[in-house]
Amino acid sequence: MITTEGVRAALPHRYPMLLVDRVTELGPDAIRAIKAVTVNEPWYARLGPRATREDLAYPDFLLIESWTQTAGLLAKRLAGDGVEGQVMLFGSMSDVGFHRRVLPGDTVEHHVRLERAVNDTMIFEGGSRVDGEPVLTVGRVTVAFRPGERPGADTPDPHPGVVSRTGGR
Repeated sequence: MITTEGVRAALPHRYPMLLVDRVTELGPDAIRAIKAVTVNEPWYARLGPRATREDLAYPDFLLIESWTQTAGLLAKRLAGDGVEGQVMLFGSMSDVGFHRRVLPGDTVEHHVRLERAVNDTMIFEGGSRVDGEPVLTVGRVTVAFRPGERPGADTPDPHPGVVSRTGGR
């Protein structure tokens, strides 16, 4: 449905944080996407030749990030052109459960469904599977679109002329 090139065009993420390979199904209020986990990913670079199964477990926070990127693809599709120039923000998550570890060689299939939408805020639910077996469930995630300008850009600098130790303002 959406190729790797389409995913890259829709999401601002890039290596190493673009964690959706392609979309296999896209309906009016649901999406299914694929993330293939490989041992060549940067989070495995520090592991030596005797890495254990636990060492090779895909980090839980990356599994959630990959799932929320899938939700972001659905959110952008549902919002359409009305979000041009806006930033997508993820808010709270609830009822998140991990059921088994994901390992290199696994292909994760994310399922995301729109539960509710109000104006520029959407609530999604879903989960992820490997070979039909649940690895992640997400009860609820809130996504909102907000203006893309830098927050506080119109606010005067409270400390003009002060330079930090790192050389920036």
